[in-house]
Amino acid sequence: MALIEVKWWSAALQKQTAATVIVPQKAGPHSVLYLLHGLSDDHSAWQRRSRVELYVADLPLIVVMPDGGRGFYCDAHVGQKYESALISDLIPFIDETFNTRAERSGRCIGGLSMGGYGAAKLALKFPELFVSAHSHSGALGFGHENFPKDRPMDDAFLIELERIAGPNPQGGENDCHALAEEALKMEQRPALRIDCGTEDYLLESNRNFHAHLKNIGYAHEYEEFSGAHNWDYWDLHIRGAIKFHARHLGL
Repeated sequence: MALIEVKWWSAALQKQTAATVIVPQKAGPHSVLYLLHGLSDDHSAWQRRSRVELYVADLPLIVVMPDGGRGFYCDAHVGQKYESALISDLIPFIDETFNTRAERSGRCIGGLSMGGYGAAKLALKFPELFVSAHSHSGALGFGHENFPKDRPMDDAFLIELERIAGPNPQGGENDCHALAEEALKMEQRPALRIDCGTEDYLLESNRNFHAHLKNIGYAHEYEEFSGAHNWDYWDLHIRGAIKFHARHLGL
């Protein structure tokens, strides 16, 4: 495997930004997993804090880990456009730069916490781009209920959330609940896998989204495991997510 730090220009962000990329040292084309970090991390977090490089070593799979700032992978109501940076800028750049399967059947997305929300949201919003998506400990209520009420939030953080999602986000373009209902109308929809730790403060948001998917008839995988909102949990369960994606990518 080759591990590459890529600095690339995003028109949406109007700046240079970064991604860490794991690339097989074998002839392609290769499928691509976009793997998203959480709120307090950056593009290096998955490579530094987990053994993801080891877990994909035998797969014909490129793993792209972009910097999503603190933007929830959204085009902010007021502020930066992290959704467009990934969808309109990064995916074409990766397909032009590396030997990829540049089609829906060769592309998947996943992440943790903020990135788990981002992966689910982007896959549901752009089902033509992703064959599968996974969320670990996802902030799946963002854009619907904004955040679980039991999480301590100061005024600055509340302002940050409203800046991104807007004052009335429920039912809008960043609400995974509403996007799942829209995705059901599509001929193709992404396969979804959701998991969360039983000691995680985001557990209720995950249970609520799981119940919503069941209620509307969106087939998906959902599991709860012992664990909290930390890297011990994510490093353990990324392995199941990789196997899930490998099935849907046909690897």
